[in-house]
Amino acid sequence: MPELQTVCEFLQRLAPLELAESWDNVGLLVGDPQRPVARAMTCLTITPASADEAVAQRADLVVTHHPLPFKPLARLTTETTPGKLLLKLVGAGVAVYSAHTAFDSAEEGINQRLAEGIGLTAIAPLVPLLAEGSTLPAQPALGSGRVGNLADGATLADVAHRLKSFLGLDRMRAVGAANRPIARVAVACGSAGQFVSAAHDAGCHALVTGETSFHTCLDAEALGIALLLAGHYASERFAQEHLAASLAGAFPDLTVWASQRESDPLRWM
Repeated sequence: MPELQTVCEFLQRLAPLELAESWDNVGLLVGDPQRPVARAMTCLTITPASADEAVAQRADLVVTHHPLPFKPLARLTTETTPGKLLLKLVGAGVAVYSAHTAFDSAEEGINQRLAEGIGLTAIAPLVPLLAEGSTLPAQPALGSGRVGNLADGATLADVAHRLKSFLGLDRMRAVGAANRPIARVAVACGSAGQFVSAAHDAGCHALVTGETSFHTCLDAEALGIALLLAGHYASERFAQEHLAASLAGAFPDLTVWASQRESDPLRWM
């Protein structure tokens, strides 16, 4: 079975940590790099449910999209939810790795898969990663978000249908008329309303993301950019299944699964 360090090196090749945003906390967050790994679980977020699953299923490693810890902790006690979860995992010998925004932006990361999933063509980063001291992209396939084109005649309703089909949803929120023509689309998973201006500058007619604020919706409407809001969970969770498959393919001796217990905390009532 592989050592934890070997698994981490594979994950870093899949999602280079230099792609992460400056505010992020990525890489190996908990664990001994020299320990062997026999069982690994991927998940979107470490919650009480997913932490209990990792312990019950004897995972040696949790690869979580959202980091834990995310912000620095002054103390590690059971008096806070992050402390309680970390102590549970540490006590059971479970390591924690997160790639977060590095995985969002990677060549085969979440935004690339989301763009492909709704049938975009000529896909490129919405905000390219620039080479140091240059205005040129460091690598053409690397950067934040994605942008691509649709065939003539597509409408916002068509894009919404494709997105719902790809993510397995029966509804989502939208800004813009259903019959609005859409030829160029930006994609940014999670909570990515900050990309509305970039989408406008890239000539996009719509931005697909998970969630954003009311005022960002108004800004998008004023700029003439339609929005499709699939939900934070749905816009990122699907990729954890792909990540589990990638790990299993790279390490045949490793038992890997995507969490079966985590779920979207938001409900329609």
